Amino acid sequence: MNHCLQRFLVTTFALVLSLSAGPLLAQDENEAEEAGSAPAEQDDVSKALDSTATQWSFQFAYQTTSWKDDIVNGQARKPGLDNFVQLRVVAPLVFDKFTLLPRLTLRHYENEQNGDNGLGNTELFGLIVPKKWDWGTGRVGLGPLITFPGNDKVARDEWGYGFAGAIVNTSGKWFYGVLLTQSWRSVDPNNLAPGTSDTNPLGIAPFLNYQLGGGWYVGNGDMVMQYDWDSKKFYMPINVRIGKVVPSKKAGSWNIYAEFGTSLIYDNWPGSAKDTSVRFNITKTLPASF
Repeated sequence: MNHCLQRFLVTTFALVLSLSAGPLLAQDENEAEEAGSAPAEQDDVSKALDSTATQWSFQFAYQTTSWKDDIVNGQARKPGLDNFVQLRVVAPLVFDKFTLLPRLTLRHYENEQNGDNGLGNTELFGLIVPKKWDWGTGRVGLGPLITFPGNDKVARDEWGYGFAGAIVNTSGKWFYGVLLTQSWRSVDPNNLAPGTSDTNPLGIAPFLNYQLGGGWYVGNGDMVMQYDWDSKKFYMPINVRIGKVVPSKKAGSWNIYAEFGTSLIYDNWPGSAKDTSVRFNITKTLPASF
């Protein structure tokens, strides 16, 4: 069995295992409905934080980052790109048996060291949420992932493809879940550097938020852990986010937050590792039928 097939099977198994709790939670919710109790629903704050909720979402974010400059395998660790501006749009498509949530993410990067800037690899992710896997206070989804070529000064000038899955839940003042992503580079194998493959690192993004009251909340933010299949090394950042959800007078809400991050596990990681990052974000959400 070749390495690519092994990685595909391992990733698929991890997704199925992590998402298998969703149908069980949905079944419990359905049993509660059959018993006569009202189905549970998300409150306004957790719904504003939830990228899998059936609603429109328009996000604008700015992040500035400094990078670790330690020695890895006898060489200075390469830095990443310093700053980016992000626009992310989620447009819900509701069908009888499932909901499709296309999510488009665009980033414009800036490298302060040499002045390079441009669009990164635009990402299109279509999360499919079967109605049976939505229990009101949370849901499970799975779908395809495509990345488009970016400016070769700040990104890869190549296509990518893969899939992702998510499970989220609300319990009291807590909102939590995990997003898993796996993608592959669409490149000629002969053009790959020795010791590398067309398999991108596995992305594991757990999130945990706690409501403080009055729309305020605290959480771990955009904390994407990575496992590199080629080097078999693991990278883990750690973030802290504080924000406030403000209901809109007409419909939907505003989610405004600030986030600070650094690297927790990175010593043997072959890629860049952030020293500090600061992000500012504003997101507008609207009902699916606004």
